[in-house]
Amino acid sequence: MPPELTFGAIAGFRLVTSDLPRLAAFYRAIGFDVGAALPISAAELAVLGIAGTGMRIEMSLGNSRVDLDCYTAAGRPYPLEASASDRIFQHLAIVTDDARTAWCRARDAGAMPISREQPVALPPSSGGVTAVKLRDPEGHPLEFTQFPRGANPDWQGTGIMGIDHSAISVGDLAASRRFYAQHGLVEGEPMLNQGPTQVALDGIDGVVVDIVPMVPATAPPHIELLGYRDRAGATVALSVKDIAATRIVWHAARDALIRDPDGHYHQLSRTGRSQAGTLSR
Repeated sequence: MPPELTFGAIAGFRLVTSDLPRLAAFYRAIGFDVGAALPISAAELAVLGIAGTGMRIEMSLGNSRVDLDCYTAAGRPYPLEASASDRIFQHLAIVTDDARTAWCRARDAGAMPISREQPVALPPSSGGVTAVKLRDPEGHPLEFTQFPRGANPDWQGTGIMGIDHSAISVGDLAASRRFYAQHGLVEGEPMLNQGPTQVALDGIDGVVVDIVPMVPATAPPHIELLGYRDRAGATVALSVKDIAATRIVWHAARDALIRDPDGHYHQLSRTGRSQAGTLSR
């Protein structure tokens, strides 16, 4: 792998939207700091292969960053029939000290449930977290994750604190492990999640999922690979303009846009940012 394509730390995440004010209002309501809408540079649009123009709102949650991108040439809406086991799936795991309160706040702001029971307390063999999966008003999957008190030294605080990881569904765990290892990530301790609590969390009957963390040199956040046994859907040919085309932004030695074996987008950036916005509640 060329050194300039090595993934450094995760600089942030980018969500595509067709309605910047609406989606920004949702994330402000659940606790993000939200900046003003600014134009995306022509140089970055060229890297993305997008004709026309675009606007971006930069948001932060603690040390985590999420951008909302909107383009004049709109892509396809999020396919809401897709489940957590489909390879289009990619969620952001937002850490909180109270998953139930966070879910209720998000629901009142327009979120849609994925989980059948909110929230779900997973057994120690599945990480021991309390979690709930949901979608923002435009369909992007999210998860509120509540670690047992004192269990994770990276997350000490109250309210919603930041993004621990982005979880992506994959069709071939071995191929995905190789891809991310070749790009500089280190494999963490894998888990096998199954049983009634996982069914309730994912909203899928009979679900069995292998979870493999892939960790950059500086974390959090990191990536988690989700290998759903006997359930992985087909790779979806997403355009970078489509609402489901979430991008992980990496500090790297060059600017580039690449895709993993399942079509998930990764944006490499020499700076990690395109322009700075003034953040405000």
